[in-house]
Amino acid sequence: MKTPPIKAVKERFGDKAKLVSAVQALCTDELWLDQLNKEKGLGRVSNAKLLRLHATLSEVKSAFGSRAKLIDSLLGSLKRDKDAGFRTKLESYATPRLLDLQKSAARRVKADKTTKPAKAAAPVKKKTSRTKKAKAKAAAAPVAAAPSASAKKTAKKK
Repeated sequence: MKTPPIKAVKERFGDKAKLVSAVQALCTDELWLDQLNKEKGLGRVSNAKLLRLHATLSEVKSAFGSRAKLIDSLLGSLKRDKDAGFRTKLESYATPRLLDLQKSAARRVKADKTTKPAKAAAPVKKKTSRTKKAKAKAAAAPVAAAPSASAKKTAKKK
């Protein structure tokens, strides 16, 4: 059974105030777009959200170092390094969303690498549209000439 968020907070951080201070320490300009309500602050955010946010920001900091490097990695995975418009769009996304996009892009790239050699190694079987009997029958039967365009016009006039 999954641990309730309050129990996870108490085990890992002691209390919610320490968790909030740990998240605030990770919420630097390098990792975080400040979209937080100034009046409410992080203290009024649920424990589950704070735990997820702490895990996400810690992962981004350890794996990439900053949001800019995460965006560069994402653009590289998608093979859109030179797309400036897409880069500005990604810069407006929140860090958890960027990390999710990076994980799915990396998974797609990994799946493409594993499936391409398997497809190339499979022998290509040529399909035939007719059997031998059908080919012989078609060759023996006289081909009926299609009516010409002028014959069609005269048929329409009558």
